[in-house]
Amino acid sequence: MAEMDKTQLLGTETKGIKVLVADDIPFGLIYAKKVLSRLNLEVITAVNGQEVLDKALSEKPSLLLLELMLPVIDGYEVLRRLRSDPQLSQSRIIVMSALSTNDNIVRALNLGADDFVVKPIATDKLLKSVLGQIELIRAMEADAKG
Repeated sequence: MAEMDKTQLLGTETKGIKVLVADDIPFGLIYAKKVLSRLNLEVITAVNGQEVLDKALSEKPSLLLLELMLPVIDGYEVLRRLRSDPQLSQSRIIVMSALSTNDNIVRALNLGADDFVVKPIATDKLLKSVLGQIELIRAMEADAKG
């Protein structure tokens, strides 16, 4: 119940946050959109790495949920490019992947991921990770305003 109360309280604070969800599996996109809709987030989707990069540039999301196993350009390369682009480098990135060996997790974090959620995803783990990143986004916005 405490988790639900926190989610409801944060619901108004999450308004205006744009999230780009990247997954080549339709169920992954549907699941993420369903979970994120509880938080009143604006959700954009992408099904391959090039689409992630294109939409990230045009939409400027505050948060990305990124699968590593993407067609066209894999998630590792997407991470590298996002972090090297001055317009996108401040976006928060949660990797969500079944590639969950220590090597994969460390590689993703070293490339700039802010968190890693292992698939199959537990809803409470995803919500906790997203809410944590939104709190950081809001803190950075407050700092920028002075």
